[in-house]
Amino acid sequence: MSILADLKMYGRFAWGLRGFLRHTITLEEAKAIVRERLEKRDENFLRLIEKGVFGYPRSPYLPLLKLAQVELGDIQNMVRDKGLEDTLLALREAEVYITFEEFKGQEPIVRQGQVIPVQARDFDNPYLRPHYYGQTGGTSSAGTRVPIELDRIVQQAPYRVLNLDAHGLSHAPQAFWLGTLPDHTGTSAMLQQSYFRRVPDRWFSPTLGQGPRPAVKHRLVTAYMIAMARQLGVRIPRPEPLRLDQAVVIAHWANTTLATHGVCLIEGVVSGLVRVCIAAREQRLDLTGATLMGGGEPPTPAKVQQMKRVGARWIPGYWFTEVGLVGLGCARPMDTNDIHLFRDSLALIQARCQVPGSTLTVDAFCFTTLLPTASKLLLNVESDDYGLIEKRSCGCPWETYGFTEHLRHIHSFRKLTGESVTLVGSEMVRILEEVLPARFGGSLQDYQLQEEEDEQGFTRLSLLVSPRVPLEDENEVIETVLEALRQSSVAADLAQAIWRQARTLRVKRQEPVWTARGKLMPLHLASRHEHK
Repeated sequence: MSILADLKMYGRFAWGLRGFLRHTITLEEAKAIVRERLEKRDENFLRLIEKGVFGYPRSPYLPLLKLAQVELGDIQNMVRDKGLEDTLLALREAEVYITFEEFKGQEPIVRQGQVIPVQARDFDNPYLRPHYYGQTGGTSSAGTRVPIELDRIVQQAPYRVLNLDAHGLSHAPQAFWLGTLPDHTGTSAMLQQSYFRRVPDRWFSPTLGQGPRPAVKHRLVTAYMIAMARQLGVRIPRPEPLRLDQAVVIAHWANTTLATHGVCLIEGVVSGLVRVCIAAREQRLDLTGATLMGGGEPPTPAKVQQMKRVGARWIPGYWFTEVGLVGLGCARPMDTNDIHLFRDSLALIQARCQVPGSTLTVDAFCFTTLLPTASKLLLNVESDDYGLIEKRSCGCPWETYGFTEHLRHIHSFRKLTGESVTLVGSEMVRILEEVLPARFGGSLQDYQLQEEEDEQGFTRLSLLVSPRVPLEDENEVIETVLEALRQSSVAADLAQAIWRQARTLRVKRQEPVWTARGKLMPLHLASRHEHK
């Protein structure tokens, strides 16, 4: 961004933040907000389609609808006669959908022999102006700028109010272990809770403890946010640097807090929370009464078992960059990743997709946004996740709020995940097929990356290197990968800093795994889908 654009962005953020912090919502208001949005789902969808698609000449969905010979009136009639989800299924059958690669701008849209060039920004909501830009912590497409819109934070804040109520945590002392800008996760979560005056007592930041130091502009914006909030009576805590190997600090905070209050809540990424529990067990600290909440990677049974061993309770969360919160954990769950879908802001159908480099197929999630505050306008957009969608009565407070649909067994089928950092194939393929052979010898068939879970439940990424490749120092291979990521982008630099702390990467001297059809895929994901 240019200096002038930066200055304009700072001005929007400063002006918007003051007005944002002057308002608040109560529990009853949060219930009323989601109840009204649920009642107006169809109406909200049609309004967004009319204005954001048919009313926007540059919409990437218009060519698809034209090829399918679908007009606005047709969609209105289908929603009235069939309902929203059946309408989306009909549009999907008519090839009105966007693949994951198309949505990321990695491939053009190809339908009925026609090629439609597209970029990721083409899906931006044309009627929103971001107050600030953060950054994802992954390496998808060399990093993704994340718009931080105060309007979307207002839209999502009711979910956090209801979540605390649903799990009996409305008055529990709380701590975050989430990043600071340019990592948007902590800032967005902090602003959401500021909106109902329920900020955490402590804000620990893993991105401050090691790795790239945030740019001056990001540090200034964080400082301004805290100062403005405190001036208006919202005491946002200052971020405290805390490396991944210092998780014992949070374990001691929880233990001390429990001794006084009997309850506490810690929010972070799954692997970080596991580290807190392992540190607590090593220090013989009892965390009975503590609740851990997070996401960023699948909460596997092994990871959740580490939490239960010290007495902690687990609440899963499901979100992704372009949408924000998709859902939060059931208060009477069937398993460790039982999520209530926030169907007031999203519609969700499934479509059969083939796993890249495999003969396996999965029922991929396809999302559609329903509210005008969405950062991206989604109409049957495939995510790289799949899982089970079910409507059932669980008897928990989320059901009384109107959220009766559950998501379970959620997994990604295109990317590897470690320490909440997600890695999409394109970047690692270059490293595996070009960087490593050039540095250590061998060919692109001698290197592969495989996701595994170690004995403590941490997700590890194993670099499989053929024994034919002579290596004097296996650590040098890891350093080469991390350095290649560091040079790629700001987002990749953040990713490698986290992986370096967590020691996520490790080398295994074995032949790469070939598929049953005789293919060698640089990223080995097949073991994740054996149950399908």
